[in-house]
Amino acid sequence: MYNLMIALVFSLLSCGASDLGGINTTPPDHSVWNELLGKHVKEDGMVNYRGFINDQEKLEAYLNTLSNNPPDREKWSEEEQLAYWINAYNAFTVKLIVDNYPVESIRDLGPKLKIPLIKDVWHYKFFKIGGQESSLDEIEHGILRKEFEEPRIHFAINCASFSCPPLLNEAFVPERIDQQLDQVAKSFINDSKRNKISKDKAEISSIFSWFKGDFTKSGSLIDYLNQYSKVKLSSNAKISHLDYDWSLNE
Repeated sequence: MYNLMIALVFSLLSCGASDLGGINTTPPDHSVWNELLGKHVKEDGMVNYRGFINDQEKLEAYLNTLSNNPPDREKWSEEEQLAYWINAYNAFTVKLIVDNYPVESIRDLGPKLKIPLIKDVWHYKFFKIGGQESSLDEIEHGILRKEFEEPRIHFAINCASFSCPPLLNEAFVPERIDQQLDQVAKSFINDSKRNKISKDKAEISSIFSWFKGDFTKSGSLIDYLNQYSKVKLSSNAKISHLDYDWSLNE
């Protein structure tokens, strides 16, 4: 059933404007999101959610733009689609927190919202894309991981928690997205609060355990880390994973 629903979403998101009842399929302008991020997110990724609440009208306007401009796979470039989905994941995550603020952890929202018959809050369908109800899980696993095979997305999407890769304080844009993905990969892997790397030993984020397959399609995990780490790991370095801190990133 779940796979059928994903297929339906993909089918609708692939349609043109005429097939979606007048919904636009032009890549949206991310400048409002860029403005909000620059205003309410610090360089270290900490988020001022009260600031977003004060600017909620602008946030909702941007989210409406995303909802009404689903990617057209035939007409949009891969860069335009990737920027759209990363920004959508991050912006709707901010909305989820803003709508339920204050909260100590995003994981507390499942019981708080009394979400029935789903695994966790990431399966909560609280927004629409192209008229179809959707969830953060569908964006991350059904689209970003499945469609793009780009492991750097794990450093670009933010789950509103301290141990997550910090929320970038600018919007992802098609013309610079490869540079931005490299930036967040280098920043996260070399962040000593989230990864502790030395030549012979590395205590790294649980993200590298949960999604190990995404990082090892072209080599070992150590090979992947060494692409971005300032300290290069030896091939037989000992790898362990840090506990994940799910407290709110504010």
